[in-house]
Amino acid sequence: MRVLLLGGGGREHALALGLVEDPAVEALFAAPGNPGIAGLAELRQVDPVDPAGVAALAVEVGADLVVIGPEAPLVAGVADAVRAKGVAVFGPSAEAARLEGSKTFAKEIMTAAGVPTARAYTCTDAESVGRALEEFGTPYVVKDDGLAAGKGVVVTDDRAAALRHAQECGRVVVEEYLSGPEVSLFVVTDGVAALPLLPAQDFKRVGDGDAGPNTGGMGAYAPLPWAPSGLVDEVMADVVHPTLAELRRRGTPFAGLLYVGLALTAAGPRVIEFNARFGDPETQVVLALLETPLAGLLRAAATGTLAAHPPLRWRDGAAVTVVVAAEGYPAAPRTGDVITGADHPGVIHAGTARRAADGALVSAGGRVLCGTATGPDLTAARDAAYALVRGIELAGSHHRGDIAATAIDGRITVPD
Repeated sequence: MRVLLLGGGGREHALALGLVEDPAVEALFAAPGNPGIAGLAELRQVDPVDPAGVAALAVEVGADLVVIGPEAPLVAGVADAVRAKGVAVFGPSAEAARLEGSKTFAKEIMTAAGVPTARAYTCTDAESVGRALEEFGTPYVVKDDGLAAGKGVVVTDDRAAALRHAQECGRVVVEEYLSGPEVSLFVVTDGVAALPLLPAQDFKRVGDGDAGPNTGGMGAYAPLPWAPSGLVDEVMADVVHPTLAELRRRGTPFAGLLYVGLALTAAGPRVIEFNARFGDPETQVVLALLETPLAGLLRAAATGTLAAHPPLRWRDGAAVTVVVAAEGYPAAPRTGDVITGADHPGVIHAGTARRAADGALVSAGGRVLCGTATGPDLTAARDAAYALVRGIELAGSHHRGDIAATAIDGRITVPD
């Protein structure tokens, strides 16, 4: 199988690691990739949000499967253009990707499908935002309606900050706050059949103890020792299958990776958000534990044959990833700083580049690297991940020191 992987972040490096482990993959191409992916795949240059360009590249490299990592190409219709060339692609159509591209659309689908979620209003002016904030009360939850790279959500007790965020975004979804531990569940689907992966938990806030602004994610771990035993079955029955059925009913079936962000509230699991692709950094830990060959799984979803795929197999133990972020992230990350210690197994590249002058590895984004490790239990995996992080040198960088700590200490409780 010849595979083209689209994207160049930490998620794509994790996907590349999984794809090259599949014995069915004879050649892996990545566009644009990154210095970490360069050791695994042949890199090509293409504008990821240019549907015609990506489709042409897929034909040029003779791809049997195209795997689309980021959300922007999906919303731009890249998957549609690749499919039109007769190439199997893992990733939903532009219409189905509106589940992530528009939070208003996602709420409409959830309402029509009877999916449990927060009450919400779509607002486009200060007056309607103010009314919604008044109705729901604190903490205020204001979400950019469109794509925002994981940083478009403000949860605050400060009404002025909520109003300011709404004004900056223009069109927002204001919703009631959902109280309870959060879970990320990835579901591989061909539009009808659906296979859930291991639930994970990520850490959106920049600082320890969930302090500071939202980021694209500062770390993650899996599995979740505190999650109720029937959680995945409940979410598949109450959320995933009704959502897929509603999209089929509308003539826009969703084939690819459905990311379900959940809050486990006192009233049961409630959907916080849908994404149309693998989450970052949860992908790093979930795929580290997946024993089933990845390319074959994604190709089954891309070709409508997922129902015949064998049950998924998982490695024993746990996985933890810790994100190393650039100075100034998330507000104004500094780039161009030299990195050392990134060549150890388990270090996943997220925002790195090679300096043209001398080939030195330098920072090229806000989230720069991820120290990812597995172990027989969460404590061992966490210790190994932080050992990797301690071996990385990047001027001004920062990372959270509490990834998976509350799970290890038994401090996470699910409301009755």
